[in-house]
Amino acid sequence: MTTGEPGQPRTDRSPWNWLLVLPVVLPLLTFLFNADEPRLFGFPLFYWLQIAFIAVGVTCTTIVYRMTK
Repeated sequence: MTTGEPGQPRTDRSPWNWLLVLPVVLPLLTFLFNADEPRLFGFPLFYWLQIAFIAVGVTCTTIVYRMTK
């Protein structure tokens, strides 16, 4: 694939790719979810925060895809 000019290879070195580090590092920060309170619909913090991490990952991936497309 080319970027527009013949002879130049496509590069995937976009600064937007750094946003993909967030969903990898965020769940590794255990102090964020090392608690029982607050509860959301009866679920402890750990469980609903894991769902929030999934939403952050999907959002970051979507943003990077659209910005680097």
